[in-house]
Amino acid sequence: MTGLRRAVAALSAFVAAAAPFGAQAQTPAQGRSLAVVRDAEVEQLMREYAAPIFRAAGIDAGATRIILVNNRTFNAFVANGRKIFINVGALMDAETPNEIIGVLSHEAGHIAGGHLARLRKEVETAQILSVVGMLAGAAAVAGGAAGGVGNSGAGSMGALLGPQELVRRNLLSYQRSEEQAADQAAVRYLTATGQSPKGMITTFRRFADSGLFRSTALDPYLLSHPLPNERIAQLEALAKASPHYDKKDPPSLQARHELMRAKLFGFVERPETVLRLYPPSNASLAARYARAIVAHRSGRLADAQSLMNELIKAQPGNPYFVELQGQILLESGRAREAVGPLRRAVSLAPNASSIRTLLGQALLAAGEVDEAVKHLANAAQREPDSPDAYRHLSMAYGRRGEIGMAELSAAQAYMNSGDLKNAHTLAHRAMAKLKEGSPGWLKAEDIFNYRPPSN
Repeated sequence: MTGLRRAVAALSAFVAAAAPFGAQAQTPAQGRSLAVVRDAEVEQLMREYAAPIFRAAGIDAGATRIILVNNRTFNAFVANGRKIFINVGALMDAETPNEIIGVLSHEAGHIAGGHLARLRKEVETAQILSVVGMLAGAAAVAGGAAGGVGNSGAGSMGALLGPQELVRRNLLSYQRSEEQAADQAAVRYLTATGQSPKGMITTFRRFADSGLFRSTALDPYLLSHPLPNERIAQLEALAKASPHYDKKDPPSLQARHELMRAKLFGFVERPETVLRLYPPSNASLAARYARAIVAHRSGRLADAQSLMNELIKAQPGNPYFVELQGQILLESGRAREAVGPLRRAVSLAPNASSIRTLLGQALLAAGEVDEAVKHLANAAQREPDSPDAYRHLSMAYGRRGEIGMAELSAAQAYMNSGDLKNAHTLAHRAMAKLKEGSPGWLKAEDIFNYRPPSN
């Protein structure tokens, strides 16, 4: 199934179950992972949503990334200090920009508040207490078994889990306080930037109504977030005090939000679902966008191209329409025809490394190897932690007979995907072929010598 181009990043401690989509999906050989979706249009919109919030929070936007996760549920979280992960499901379900801006504001509250650093300390303490508690429980079990106590199995389970439960409640209580602090910070950022906090309330009501977040008969001390009704009540009191509570998103921003949602629905949902949401009777740009993607996925190239021509005529300066036109041609086996639209898309959005990577793929498939290397190396330099550009750059160097550089690029791609075993192997091979002390050799040496920090 074709779709949004996807990379895979290895992220310790986080797992997302997601149906695969995208022609370039790859799973790391080691560790748990999240499927990370790459799309220049969505990423740019997220940056624009977040920019004023980051300024209000005092967060360096250049050092903070918003990463799209291939998961249909409505969720977002912060990891690795300054990375905000947001599920594509959240973008698809949010009907207004304000809802997503509210989510980003909440996550910015976690970053600005230093909650992750403090949470790590709490976890370290919890781990120590947990080990001590489990050892004490195990000793009690051993004593009971030696003394011939009846039904020792049931008693032992209680002894082992009791201290763990106390630790878990303490940790979750800590997390609840941080969630409330992030909510309050988010309202401040939204107010400071002249935006409504109403979208946050819409989001939390969605959680409250979800079968996955029912609060009936739940022990509030077993939740890592405040109870939904309690959280909404607290937020409403803060939000309604904002002078911007009833302010709407600008129509131009709403229109771009609709295009983003249509694109995601087009790639993620079943074709029949997409056509029900965006029927032929709907002549909006968003609906035609979604139908063009469905036509492409269904192998109807002529219909897809006809719709894309209409969209480009309506907005000739939209780089993402031109990019999709090129992507459709490339994925339909017409790489040489795809090069022109993709060159134009790069000229319209020169900083979008994922579009430049796609152009590199098209050039490579069309036999334009030298130009492919130029664009793929540029994309890799712009995003040194992304595996996609390096993967295709490896193939391009291989076509040119530069095997050392091909192996170095492959090593970097594996490194960025979290597969250290293959990264070390390819880096060692590259070192044997590259001139000792050269920039490429030194980079290969760095990869070969890298070892993840011990926990």
